[in-house]
Amino acid sequence: MSSERVLAVVATHSCPDRPLDGLRVGPWRAPAPRPDGVRISIRAAGLNHHDLWTLRGIGVTGEQLPVVLGAEGAGIDEDGNPVIVYPVVGDPAAGGGDETLDPAMGMLSSDYDGTFAEQIVVPRRNVVPKPDWLSFEEAACLPGAWLTAYRMLFHRARLAAGSLVLVQGAGGGVATALIMLAHAANHRVWVTSRSPEKRRSALELGAERVFETGTRLPARVDAVLETVGAATWEHSVRAVRPGGVVVVSGATTGHLTTLDLNRLFYRQISIVGSTVGTREELLGLTDFCARTGLRPRIHQVLPLARAREGFTTMLAGEQFGKIVLAVGRDG
Repeated sequence: MSSERVLAVVATHSCPDRPLDGLRVGPWRAPAPRPDGVRISIRAAGLNHHDLWTLRGIGVTGEQLPVVLGAEGAGIDEDGNPVIVYPVVGDPAAGGGDETLDPAMGMLSSDYDGTFAEQIVVPRRNVVPKPDWLSFEEAACLPGAWLTAYRMLFHRARLAAGSLVLVQGAGGGVATALIMLAHAANHRVWVTSRSPEKRRSALELGAERVFETGTRLPARVDAVLETVGAATWEHSVRAVRPGGVVVVSGATTGHLTTLDLNRLFYRQISIVGSTVGTREELLGLTDFCARTGLRPRIHQVLPLARAREGFTTMLAGEQFGKIVLAVGRDG
């Protein structure tokens, strides 16, 4: 076994109530080679709530820990090519053409060591070329939060042109991506947030109207894009029009809630789950950004060694946009 070490951010154990207790930043074993793998020198990696879920023990068992965190990243491959790291490890054939439906699907940051390290080894299909017009910091945001938003909006909601959509909870990486992508696609975007500052920032990103969380809306929407969970779920189901859809990709405030079945079947509301996206959808996302000129909204860039600061900000919900870790920088 190699004694080589790299700087990495690791979940050593899970703690549901104090997730950062299991966070370790320091030297870690270098990734081992694999026959089908490619070694990437990471240049930037994006924080995601998936990392907090791992630290809380959601979706992982004790046997899967310790694990290097990070589901989003960009870097340089062994041949010197700039690449984006795709976080889903799965076989499209086993999922009917969609690797996210592969029963054996795994994710970086929980099932496999992730991108919060100076180096990572992933299967060759888990890298895609990084466009020159994206910085490493911007590119690191695409394969997780932005891909999640892209799939929700364009592949799971199945919206007609010019639809009215509600984004619950402005501020996080997925929510800011949803606002920007929906606006660029010429949908009307309404946004909720508890924070007046975040509501104002949502308007700057393209939201048509903003509301305090839980406010009765002036009209029902065609689709609700939901990542908040328990705190907004009842409002989401009330806010959607008859025959509309609620697309769910996360539950940052908790995943246990109730559902009014009478409202669901009487109003013929569809509830659709969504998880990340396919490799082909990641390529579609980069093409969409190229055509529209969209770039991820970045709240803060921190060196890898200061990852705990980023986690503290994300845990408190204080960011607007993505928090990105830059690898190889001091500060």
